[in-house]
Amino acid sequence: MLRYFTIRQAIGVILVFVFLFASASITAYLVYDRYTFSKQQLKSHIIQTVRTGAQQQFAIYYSDTDVLQQSLDELLEYPTIEYAVVYDRLGRMITSRTQDKNQQLPADFVQNRTNGSTLDITQIERKSPLSTSTVLEISAPVFSLVNPYQKNISRKAFGEQLAQARNQGAQNILGYYVVGVNLKQLRQTLYGYSAKVAATCLLLCLIALYLTLMLAHRITAPLASLAQLADDIADGKLDNTFRTQGSGEARRIADMLNLVLSDLSSHKAKMDVESHLLNMKVDERTEQLSRRNQELNQAVQQVTQAKDRMRQLAYYDSLTSLPNRQLFTEQLELLLKISRREQSNIALLFLDLDNFKRINDSLGHTAGDMLLREVGARLSDCVRESDLISQCFDGESKIDVSRLGGDEFTVVLNKLDEAKTAGIVAERLLESLQTPMLIDGHEIVITPSIGIAIAPQDANSVKDLLKRADTAMYHAKTTGKNNYSFYSSAMKETSVGRLKLEADLRRAVERQEMTLYFQPQVNIKTGEISGAEALIRWNHPEHGLVSPARFIPLAEEMGLIVQIGAWTLLEACRQCKAFHEQGLKLPKVAVNVSSLQFNAAFIELVKQVLIETQLEPKLLELELTEGVIMSNAKSSVQALHELKKLGCTLSVDDFGTGYSSLSYLSRFPLDELKIDRSFVIDYDKSENSASLVSAIIAMGKSLNLRMVAEGVDDIAQFHFLRKQGIQIIQGYLFSQPLPSEEFAILLADSPFEQQIEEMIRT
Repeated sequence: MLRYFTIRQAIGVILVFVFLFASASITAYLVYDRYTFSKQQLKSHIIQTVRTGAQQQFAIYYSDTDVLQQSLDELLEYPTIEYAVVYDRLGRMITSRTQDKNQQLPADFVQNRTNGSTLDITQIERKSPLSTSTVLEISAPVFSLVNPYQKNISRKAFGEQLAQARNQGAQNILGYYVVGVNLKQLRQTLYGYSAKVAATCLLLCLIALYLTLMLAHRITAPLASLAQLADDIADGKLDNTFRTQGSGEARRIADMLNLVLSDLSSHKAKMDVESHLLNMKVDERTEQLSRRNQELNQAVQQVTQAKDRMRQLAYYDSLTSLPNRQLFTEQLELLLKISRREQSNIALLFLDLDNFKRINDSLGHTAGDMLLREVGARLSDCVRESDLISQCFDGESKIDVSRLGGDEFTVVLNKLDEAKTAGIVAERLLESLQTPMLIDGHEIVITPSIGIAIAPQDANSVKDLLKRADTAMYHAKTTGKNNYSFYSSAMKETSVGRLKLEADLRRAVERQEMTLYFQPQVNIKTGEISGAEALIRWNHPEHGLVSPARFIPLAEEMGLIVQIGAWTLLEACRQCKAFHEQGLKLPKVAVNVSSLQFNAAFIELVKQVLIETQLEPKLLELELTEGVIMSNAKSSVQALHELKKLGCTLSVDDFGTGYSSLSYLSRFPLDELKIDRSFVIDYDKSENSASLVSAIIAMGKSLNLRMVAEGVDDIAQFHFLRKQGIQIIQGYLFSQPLPSEEFAILLADSPFEQQIEEMIRT
C-alpha cells in the first residue's frame, strides 16, 4: 500500500505542478496583456483629448484656464490618472488638476521630456510628486497651424490664421499636456479581472487533473493490490488472498502468491503457539527482574541519601549552610597544591565580626544565630563568580565563603592576578554589611575586621596561611575595626606580644594587678570637690601602667570586661566607703559601665555590691554612654528606673557623640550629662562648635540635669565653660587621675578655691 500510494502521489504531484504552472502562465499572460491594453487605451484617450481641435489651441495660446481645466477634468474622470498639467511651449505651467482637489502640485514641478524629440509623445515612469507611488507620466505636444511666436493676436485673427494655415499645412507646437497615471491604481483595477482569469484556469486544471488521476488509478490498480498484499505479509497477515480482475499475467501471479500464502499461514500458526509459550516464560522472568531491580534502586537511593546527609553534616555548617572548617581545610590544601604547580597566587581573607559577643549577651543566642545567617548570605552574594574562588575535588564543593566557627568567616580568592584585587574584594565585603539588618525586631549594624594573607609569599600551608590571616585580622581590629589589613612580617612580633598580653590580662585580676585612680570633679563656684570618677589602671609587672585604651578593647573582645567591670564597681564602692570612714566626705564616686555589662544581671550586681560594701546608694553614680542606653531604648528605660529605685544617680557619659533622642532623654531618669571632651577641645575652632556646646548645655538645663564638662585642660576652656553656666568641671586643669592615697590627700586639702579665684582674675 505504501509503494502504491507513493507512485500515485508522485504522479499526482507532477500533474498538479504541471497544471498549476500552465494555469499561472496563462493567467499571467492574459493579465499582462490586459494591463498593456489599459495603458495603451489611456494613452489614446489622452492624445484624443489633446488634439480635439482649435479650442485647445485657443485655450493654450490665451492661457484660458477655465477651458483647460474642463479638459483636464475630463481626463481625471479616469480614477487611475493621478494628475494632469498643461504647459506652454517654453515648459511653463499654465494650469493643473489632481485627483484630490485639496492637493496641489509642488511649485518646482517640471515637465520631464528627456526621451524623444519635442514633437514626440513621451512616457516615463517616475516617483509621484503627490505620493510615494510610481506614476507613468505621458507627455503629449499640442500642435497648431498658427505661428505661436506672433504676439497679441486677437481671437478673430487667430481663427483666420488657423483657416489660412490649414490650407498651407504648417505645424507649430503651442504647448504640452502632461498626465500622470498611477500604476498602482491601474494594477488594482485589474485585480477583479485577474481573479476571474485565475479561477477559470484553476477550474480547468482541476477538471483535467481529476480525469488524469482517474486514468492513472485504473492503470495502477493491480499494482496497488499487489503492494497491499506485500504490506500484509510484512505485518504477518497471511490469511488474506490476492484478488484481481481480468486474466493474463496478473491472474497467474495471483494464483502463485495465494499458494505461497497458504503454506506460510500454516507455518505461522505453528510458530505462534511456540512464541506464545516462550513469551509466557519471558514475562515471568521479566516480572521477577523488575521487582528485584526496584528493590535495588530503593536501596541505592537510601544509601545515596544517607551519604548526602553524612557529607552535609561532615562538610557544611548546620547554621549557615556554608562550608565548614573541615571542607575549607581540604579544599584549601588542594588549591595550594594547584597554585604551586601553576605558580599562581591565592588570597585568604579572614573575617571576624566586631563586638559580636555583645549581640549574644544583649539579644540572646537566637538573635545571634539569625545575624550569622544573614552575614553568611550577604558575604556569599557579595563574592562574584568573576572573583573566583575554588577548584573543587568533587566539582560541587565551593569554599568561596566558609564559616570556621563562631563569628569567623573566610573567603578564598584563587588564581589572584595581583594583591590589590584582594583589597577590592575586602572593601566590597565591608560595604555589604553596612546596611542595617532587621534581627528579631531590632535594626543592627555589624562590622567585620578582615585580615588578608597571600600564598605563597606569606605562607605555603593551610595552617600557616590561616595564622597569618588571623594575625592581620587582629591588626585590623587594633587599628579601629571595620577595616582590613594585609599581613606583613612586622605583625608577627605584634601578634606574639598581643597573645602574651591576653594571657597576662586573664591573670591580672587574680594577681591584683588592677588598681583604681580617681579624678576629681570640681564645683567652680565653691571650689569644692563635688565627686570623683573612678578610672581603672593596669599595673603590669613588666610594662608598668598599661593604657586603658589598649587593654579595655582587648578585654571586651576576650569577654573579660564583665569580670573587670564587676571588680571596678566593687573596688570603687569599697574605696568610697573607706574615704568616708577616714572622715573624707566624697559626695559621690562615678563608675563607667561597659555596653557588655549593661543587662539584667548588672542590676543584681549593683544590689550585691551595695549590700557588701554598705555604701549609701546615693554616693554611687553610674556612667553610661549614649550608645549603650539608646541601643535598646525601651528596655533601657526600665533598667534605669530599677537602678534609680536602688538610690543610685545616673549620668550620660561622652554626651553629644551619640544619637540621643530628646523624647527618650526626657523619659530616662537621669541626673547628669557629661559633655564629651572633644566638644570642649574644639569649642574655639569655629562658631558652630561653640554654638553646639551652648546648645548642649541649654538642653541639659531645660531637662533639669546637672552638667559636667570633662577633658578641661586650659584656662581658656575654663572661662568659656564658666561663661556658658557650667558649674562642675573635670580635667587636667585641676588634677590628673590619682591613686587612692594621693586622692585622699587632695580631698583633705581642697586646694581648688584659691586656684579658681586666680583664674577668674586673669
